[in-house]
Amino acid sequence: MDAETLLEKYAEGQRQFHNENLRGVDLKYANLSGIDLTGADLTGVDLNDANLSKALLKNANFTRASLTGANLSELGESSSLNLSWADLSSADLSGAKLSSANFSNANLDNANLSKAYLNSANFSNANLDNANLSDATLTSANLTDASLNEAKVVRANLTSADLSKANLFAADLSQANLAQVILKSANLQEAKIRGVNLSQKDLSGMNLTQADLGAANLIGVNFRKACLEGTNLEKAELQKVDLINANLKEAKLKKVDLTGANIYGATFKDADLTGAIMPDGEVYKPIAAEAEIGKQETSLEKVISMTRKVINTDNAPAPVGPYNQAIAASGQFVFIAGQIAIDPRLGDVVYTDDVKKQTEQVLANLEAILTAAGATFQDVVKTTVFLADMNDFAAVNAVYAKYFPEDTAPARACVQVSRLPKDVLVEIDAIAVISG
Repeated sequence: MDAETLLEKYAEGQRQFHNENLRGVDLKYANLSGIDLTGADLTGVDLNDANLSKALLKNANFTRASLTGANLSELGESSSLNLSWADLSSADLSGAKLSSANFSNANLDNANLSKAYLNSANFSNANLDNANLSDATLTSANLTDASLNEAKVVRANLTSADLSKANLFAADLSQANLAQVILKSANLQEAKIRGVNLSQKDLSGMNLTQADLGAANLIGVNFRKACLEGTNLEKAELQKVDLINANLKEAKLKKVDLTGANIYGATFKDADLTGAIMPDGEVYKPIAAEAEIGKQETSLEKVISMTRKVINTDNAPAPVGPYNQAIAASGQFVFIAGQIAIDPRLGDVVYTDDVKKQTEQVLANLEAILTAAGATFQDVVKTTVFLADMNDFAAVNAVYAKYFPEDTAPARACVQVSRLPKDVLVEIDAIAVISG
């Protein structure tokens, strides 16, 4: 069907054009509001500045179509619509029902998708720069490698969406639902992510320079080796967060809660920690001498009395398991007596013939003592493992490795002895260092 025939029939009141072949037709500026193009083929069609509001486009094919400035607002049932490689710059898709639609490689620069239903939609490699996705439903959507520079994604539902390698530079995701969202290798530099819940997320190695995470729930987040330089984290919840080797230079950390956080190797140069709760539970206070001369940006390394540094050198044998050559530490030492597989509830040895289960019990006992001392396994700097039979080493080591990751594991010695108390199979002692 050609454009003239379609427009004539539409003018006569016909609205249903199921499965029609409209490839390459010129319909720019056309008013086709409410049209039903279910299953139609509109590959390469020109619909620039056309009006398709409230249209039905289910299973229609708009591959490589030109829809710049088009009105597609409040589309009815338009699931599985194919808009791959289409040009939708400045188009209005607000309130459109586009579940499972294919926008791969499409251009949606400055497009309006506010309140659109886009669950399970495919936006891989799409351009959504400056697009408005506020209050949109994007559950399980595929946004891998998509570009969302300065996009507005406020209050959007991104549950289970995949944003791997997406470029979210300066995007606004404030109050968005990010439950189970995948952010692997995404660029969040200067992004606004205020008031969101990212608890337990893996954001290791990510670029969050100058991002705004104010008042966000970041409990238990993995920020290992992440760049948080100049990032706003004021009033954020950072309990039990992993900041190993993270860069927090000039970060804003006013009134954050860092209770139980792991900060080994993190950089806090010139960070603002006013009113922050430190990993040891104490409220941050600048060193008096510095406060007197107006220097309020004391680095965290000067405030926390405990330091812990992994020592490795090529001039000694490299570690071949969950331990390091040495740990340099300062602070309060906790020396934990050798623990064996006694269940404190029973007062007797358990799992007499199972070295793995005995090791689990030993480590549970060590954890209880560490907790009582205000420490964790991450504060341990040295252990000694005593075995009744060195043939059990591999089994014991497999359990031990669950508690001590190789990159931060303490120094360790392992020996076989002729006999252990109560004829147990394994005994472990430990030395921990905690902040003073």
